[in-house]
Amino acid sequence: MRALVLLHPPTVTADSRDDSLARLALPVAAMAAVIVLSNVLVQHTINDWLTWGAFSYPLVFLVSDLTNRALGPQVARRVAFIGFGIAVLVSLALAPWRIAVASGAAFLFAQLMDVAVFNRWRRASWWKAPLIGSLVASVVDTAVFFFIAFAGSDMNWLTLAAGDLAVKAAMAAVLLAPYRALLPHLQTWTAPSPGVAR
Repeated sequence: MRALVLLHPPTVTADSRDDSLARLALPVAAMAAVIVLSNVLVQHTINDWLTWGAFSYPLVFLVSDLTNRALGPQVARRVAFIGFGIAVLVSLALAPWRIAVASGAAFLFAQLMDVAVFNRWRRASWWKAPLIGSLVASVVDTAVFFFIAFAGSDMNWLTLAAGDLAVKAAMAAVLLAPYRALLPHLQTWTAPSPGVAR
């Protein structure tokens, strides 16, 4: 029975969760930190096919998928919007404005896609929702980001986008391990905060 609960955690309804800002601090902070780090790393190429940002950015889908699994799609979208706002403000100070804008647009489209696809597959085997959601969202994210950030520049952005997408696809598979390892700990996200009625 325990294994069944771990593979299919109970769906949390709006009435049974506390989605206050204090409760969402950890996923929001994680989301913002990954975006800011990725905005810096995407400016540094490894070779003609790849930037360092391809390795860090897929972590946003892990954060989103865990939030979605624990608290549902509405809260996952809320975390994405709050994390996006924080990250864009910080990114504007750390990265060129075009990269910050491209990152913001790509992030919003990709996160909304990831939440929708994950929610569509959430009752399937534990690995299908995060894998399919991350793969679909990675295609959207890569296309939007590289077009806005680098179209018209002297950078070979189509080649970089292809390499970036290949790494994101590989990372979607690799990140299934931490996703699976964290599933048993999601009940702590759904427990009521002290002094908060459920």
